Amino acid sequence: MTTGVAVFGATGSIGESTLSVIEEHPDRFNLEVVSAHSSVDKLIRVIERFEPEHVILTDLSQENALMERLPKQFRGSLAFGENSLIEAANATEVDVIMAAIVGGAGLRSTYAAVSSGKRICLANKEALVMAGQLMIAEARRSGAVLLPIDSEHNAMFQCLPESYLVGEQIAGLQQLILTCSGGPFLDWSIGDLSRVTPAQAVAHPNWSMGRKISVDSATLMNKGLELIEATYLFGVPESIIDVVIHPESVIHSLVEFIDGSTLAQLSSPDMRIPIAHALGFPERLRINVDRLSLIGLAGLHFEAVRHDAFPALNLARKVSVEGGDRPIILNAANEVAVEAFLNDQINFTEITEITADCLNQIAKQRVSSINDVLSLDKMCRRTAERVISERK
Repeated sequence: MTTGVAVFGATGSIGESTLSVIEEHPDRFNLEVVSAHSSVDKLIRVIERFEPEHVILTDLSQENALMERLPKQFRGSLAFGENSLIEAANATEVDVIMAAIVGGAGLRSTYAAVSSGKRICLANKEALVMAGQLMIAEARRSGAVLLPIDSEHNAMFQCLPESYLVGEQIAGLQQLILTCSGGPFLDWSIGDLSRVTPAQAVAHPNWSMGRKISVDSATLMNKGLELIEATYLFGVPESIIDVVIHPESVIHSLVEFIDGSTLAQLSSPDMRIPIAHALGFPERLRINVDRLSLIGLAGLHFEAVRHDAFPALNLARKVSVEGGDRPIILNAANEVAVEAFLNDQINFTEITEITADCLNQIAKQRVSSINDVLSLDKMCRRTAERVISERK
């Protein structure tokens, strides 16, 4: 029996790594569904290489472009639009769903995947940042199993008993410790950070990631989003989550218990490792990655976060404490600000400043459904665009 896998966001970096793991285990996994938004060129290459059963393109404006270039040997089905993802999440032949659509765009399909009651490999951290309480409650209702893909959260998950399920209370827990590479500007002065270019910001020293998450890593907002995500995944307040700089990106996170024991997960910085762990869980899959050489490491280094230079992390902590609608605003404003930075409309340090401005300007809103989340997200993006325009 093979496991039917759907990869939502197959043309992104997580999607590509997932396909690589699946390719190494053709006897274990059957690629049922792949989706992309508008990356027709990459999607064509996925179709040619993997011959999935079903293909989804969510950007309706690219429908003709895909149809015109579709390989003649393709015998699967085609579907278009976001609603097709929701249908795929409920398909009986799909056992595991890789939720890898980046940002708020992945919220609705991730929620549909959780509602389907299946195994969810959760790479879309924004889904929990924006709607963590709703997601966890829905998972408990549907019986869905959430397995974290972010290397840090997956590392913590690996340090916990195998019987642990996401959202449960962790017995004997003292502290969760998120490690952080520090990004490409670890030692830069505050003055130099204002002159960072988009090309510099997307050049992460350790990880190969998409442009948006690379910028988030450089501002440390990514670590802030991970902190909020961890509160929902592991059912803990932000006060027992510590963040330390670890430039080598070898120790991916640690879990400290009340008896003084601290467990850590170590591996080469390769996203195929947490992906393989989640796809095969509770079994381990053999994959072709660089093996960790302790002798070759020479040394591991740790240091405190420079909050004056990288205020995004403390902003995320504040948002986590306030809860409610605040994480939605944080995520939406940051996404708009990062896009503006990548388009040379604002400078690097303004990303966090604009996000903070939006949090200050938007009054608290009641959030009780996914539609509420999406409505607030849309309004926050308009506010962020106005704030950016005013700064110009």
